[in-house]
Amino acid sequence: MVREKFGSRLGFILISAGCAIGLGNVWRFPYIVGQYGGAAFVLLYLLFLVVFALPILVMEFAVGRASQKGVARSFDELEPAGSKWHRFKWAALAGNYLLMMFYTTVAGWMLAFMAFSGAGTFEGLDAGAVEGVFNGLLADPLMMVAFMLVVVLIGVLVTRAGLRNGVERITKTMMAALFAVLAVLVVRAVTLPGAEEGLSFYLMPDFAKLFEGGWGTFVDAVFAAMGQAFFTVSVGVGSMSIFGSYIDKRYRLTGEALRVAGLDTLVAIMAGLIIFPACFAFGVEPGSGPGLVFITLPSVFSQMPVGQLWGTLFFLFMSFAALSTVVAVFENIMSFSMDEWGWSRNRACLVNGIALALLSLPCVLGFNVWAGVEVPGIGNIQAIEDFLMSNNVLPLGALVFLLFCTSKRGWGWDAFLREADTGEGTRFPRWARGYVRFALPVLILAVFVAGYVPIVQTWLGLG
Repeated sequence: MVREKFGSRLGFILISAGCAIGLGNVWRFPYIVGQYGGAAFVLLYLLFLVVFALPILVMEFAVGRASQKGVARSFDELEPAGSKWHRFKWAALAGNYLLMMFYTTVAGWMLAFMAFSGAGTFEGLDAGAVEGVFNGLLADPLMMVAFMLVVVLIGVLVTRAGLRNGVERITKTMMAALFAVLAVLVVRAVTLPGAEEGLSFYLMPDFAKLFEGGWGTFVDAVFAAMGQAFFTVSVGVGSMSIFGSYIDKRYRLTGEALRVAGLDTLVAIMAGLIIFPACFAFGVEPGSGPGLVFITLPSVFSQMPVGQLWGTLFFLFMSFAALSTVVAVFENIMSFSMDEWGWSRNRACLVNGIALALLSLPCVLGFNVWAGVEVPGIGNIQAIEDFLMSNNVLPLGALVFLLFCTSKRGWGWDAFLREADTGEGTRFPRWARGYVRFALPVLILAVFVAGYVPIVQTWLGLG
């Protein structure tokens, strides 16, 4: 069977960026920036994006392109005879499934809030009343299941249409619409009366804010920046290696990774240019946590002239960001079935679509019917799934890719470098070998351990 290829380089860049661009950019990034004092934290994040996340992104692309396979068969193709690296594929498949088990629910929230905004549900409501609407959605399992199933159906239908006709064509359209809507919202936000204070908070670094609570606050900010930089480019479960397998060898992979990470970061930065001017213009706390998007912002939009339009456009943008990730991860799951078991695309979409819909139900029910199911220090079913994915599968999976590409017992540094530097464009820095071989694994393990610290503190009664 001839492997499908992207129709264009732009398709590869936009789809890879679409996988990376998700709720971490436009939901998590702004409130973390708000919590850690604004522009100084943004600079910290950008530093770690370059030194922490980019090398592993290049490695995932290289593994995919060299093997011409997704994660189902890439390690089998490249590993030394007799080694066991290929066993990681089952953890990668589980990770992709685990991500979608809660991501489909949150993407469903975006669609629901777009519908609510379009219908004028938030008109004239303050933050407390908007919170009531959000809590009403969470308490309604039928509505939650309906929106989740719409998300799953979109993912299945797009991937079933094939790489070029479905995934590439639809994602390129979604990404173009995403940037168009973003640009309109940024112009609206920065021209609000009183927006200057928000722009200053977001764009003018004040490093003293990183130390307002002493060195402990700074250390927390460093780990938050490392974690955000790492998770934002979606490395660790083969989500990027599959797109590497679909591209040709005309361009070096470091430059491609820079473009993908650049687009991903641009969306996060632009989301902040919407949120912070709007928050300061209407006297809202920018570090108000995860509720910033679902509770605070709808009440802000309701106070604007033509707020119904701006609110609908904002959640349309959020929906595109979420769905671009859904489509990309669904493609990774479908290609796994096709590579590993030789399934047709239709069969892969049918079987995996049903499985994904059923496995997404616990997250939905965790907010209502199974609301009492919690783990101390972590939270409800969605929080448990998110923790397993973000704090365990992603960092440990990234470590596997890193060691595979730098260890003599794996694919090895020379083979990785040869693949990464094939074509024209930016070379992977050869001087970085010691850093990626010895320092970067320590940083990844530090992020892994840091994720457990607050949980252990809770269990010991110290939190």
